[in-house]
Amino acid sequence: MNILILLTTHDTLGVSGKKTGFWLEEFAAPYYAFKDAGADVTLASPLGGKPPIDPRSDTAAFQTDDTRRFRADAIAEASLANTVKLSEVSAADHDAVFVCGGHGAMYDLAEDASSITLIETMFAANKPVSAVCHGSAVFRHAKATDGTPLVRGKRVTGFTNTEEAAVGLTEVVPYLVENMLRENGGIYSKADNFRSHVVADGNLVTGQNPMSSKGVAAEIVKLLSRSSR
Repeated sequence: MNILILLTTHDTLGVSGKKTGFWLEEFAAPYYAFKDAGADVTLASPLGGKPPIDPRSDTAAFQTDDTRRFRADAIAEASLANTVKLSEVSAADHDAVFVCGGHGAMYDLAEDASSITLIETMFAANKPVSAVCHGSAVFRHAKATDGTPLVRGKRVTGFTNTEEAAVGLTEVVPYLVENMLRENGGIYSKADNFRSHVVADGNLVTGQNPMSSKGVAAEIVKLLSRSSR
């Protein structure tokens, strides 16, 4: 199985002057869940090359066994430094897609035409489509084959309004992920702030926050294992 991980290349948080990017744990946990399940993993981003890590996610307070494993893994570090340009990626070459979170995703992965087309194509082909935290921003413009929002009538989750308030960025982000998913007709649910919450609805799998990334990856592996029988 070949799983595609999408990462942001946007590194500026609105007009705040703060740096952002992808959240390290939300990449590391799924990356190793997929690798340990025997999958080939392709990393892609809108600009290609090395995507920016949200500096806050790289501090001691947010390290996990998976992030430490990544930092000791020269092959993984090299793969991350050389992501494929998203416009050069074909949905046909991959069995599933996972969209890594971090605030940067709201600015490029959610708006990028190649990203939207890839998500729509894989969803229409009934391949697992997944996202965690701010990665769920990728569903802002994505449509189902009938032209309605892809998440309409689907059970979904993503970073909550109260979590955004807790990190002090409600007035900085371009929109709130929870509100966007609800406005697009998603059947949104959430757990308490920063508690793991994973929602699977058919081939659509979403996670609420960084703590949900491992659970989302496990659901993807489960879906792919089921389809290969």
